[in-house]
Amino acid sequence: MPKRYKLLAAAGFSLATVLSAAKAEVSFDFTSPQNDVDGNLVLMIGEDLEMSPAIQAVDEATGGRLSIALEQADFSGDFGASLKLHVMTPYETVVVVGTGDEDLTPRKLADLGGHAAAHAEEDSTLITGNLETDVEAAGAWLAKGFALRSYSFDKYKSDNDEEDSTNSVKIMSNSSSADRALYNTDLRYVVEGVTFARDIGTEPGNKVYPEIVADRVRTLFSGVRNVRIEVLDAADIRREGMGSLMGVGLGSINDPRLVVIRYNGAGANEDPIALVGKGITFDTGGISLKPNNGMWLMKSDLSGAVAVAGSVYAAAKREAPVNIVGLLPLAENMPSQDAIRPGDVLTTMGGKTIEIISTDAEGRLVLADAVQYAQENYNPRLLLNIATLTGSAARAVGDDYAVVITRDLETSLDMMKIGERAGEDVWPLPLHPSHFDQIKSDIADIKNTGGSPGASIGAAVVGTFIDEDQPWVHLDIAGVDWRDSSNPTTPKGHAGWGVRFMDQLIREESE
Repeated sequence: MPKRYKLLAAAGFSLATVLSAAKAEVSFDFTSPQNDVDGNLVLMIGEDLEMSPAIQAVDEATGGRLSIALEQADFSGDFGASLKLHVMTPYETVVVVGTGDEDLTPRKLADLGGHAAAHAEEDSTLITGNLETDVEAAGAWLAKGFALRSYSFDKYKSDNDEEDSTNSVKIMSNSSSADRALYNTDLRYVVEGVTFARDIGTEPGNKVYPEIVADRVRTLFSGVRNVRIEVLDAADIRREGMGSLMGVGLGSINDPRLVVIRYNGAGANEDPIALVGKGITFDTGGISLKPNNGMWLMKSDLSGAVAVAGSVYAAAKREAPVNIVGLLPLAENMPSQDAIRPGDVLTTMGGKTIEIISTDAEGRLVLADAVQYAQENYNPRLLLNIATLTGSAARAVGDDYAVVITRDLETSLDMMKIGERAGEDVWPLPLHPSHFDQIKSDIADIKNTGGSPGASIGAAVVGTFIDEDQPWVHLDIAGVDWRDSSNPTTPKGHAGWGVRFMDQLIREESE
């Protein structure tokens, strides 16, 4: 396996932390403001263009040319605005990033770090300047966003060099000790969880299938305290009566798996949070074959599962005081003589039967068995399932929001607040009794699809297998798991969406 996550103790970078994503590596050194900076700089300046003492020193070193350049460029200082200056001797490059005039929340700080990463040269020194924020350890949040935006996946490029040098970023602030502590003991694990999800979601389908995902999860959690991983193979899945999960994988030469990650960070008698993520390692649609246009992207149909793994990893590494069980139902949906057909009937773990209307509505099938397994074995105090479930969700809310569906509006509104704080926004869609009526089958208990709106129908199928008194959140991330263009903290490609949302949920549930 390529290098993934490690801590470097390079000379001059005490307690530097490292993000490794296929080829790109970013390390951070948190220091107090100094006058002897050189090389590539990133300066943060607000709309008032007021310079902190450290940035004033930079301006003086350039003979005032920095001030002149800002004036001539009519630099606004708006949040995320950038100006790159190449002739600023004695510095190699100077990038100026606007911080706006509003109070900077942790989310805004991470976005600001992402804006800096988008324009910074390698081995830059980032001078935070006069940040308008009450957030302690603001530099750690900047580093989080910088690391998230710096992700790249070059594993399969022929000129990839595993020994590429680390991009060493120095962050100068008046809270360097607090920045260092928060990033090294907490936020970097969220970055690593997102990186894991992005890595697996970007891998091609011929390299990643259920057994491989299970192996990669084991590797991710190797040596992590208070974690136990169990992998159910095809024989175990059949023994448990999971005909729905098994059915989806029948058309593939790669058998399904159910990966169970248990993290115990609280008392043994405390009920866990259950996170269940759809893990279709490649989705052809099965016998209900998808059109070729865009099918290549179905390598990321395991986004929910890998996000669950990443979020449990982040919580376990920071030793969150909560119990969590993460379930990854994994299957490859392929057409073959053994594959399920439209019209077939599958029997789930709990005995309920599902008539297959479309084999391309397979995500809800693997979730059906997994959420039952979670309830029967772990009695969760909250159950959240996350999946790239329906194109309907993407059409309804676009690529700015994931869809959240719950049984009551109050819970959905709570999830919106969590998403806002996490930097991964959600928007509610309804779940009405009529949606359950629409999936009634003439020959089985339910059908696996039928009618519209499709996102709510998909949630109703999963909801059929959720106990009525079970607190439940359904996330449909079909519109947000892959980005065709970048945003402040996510480059183009697989977003690793859901790790930050679930991480924030875990934090608030554990308080």
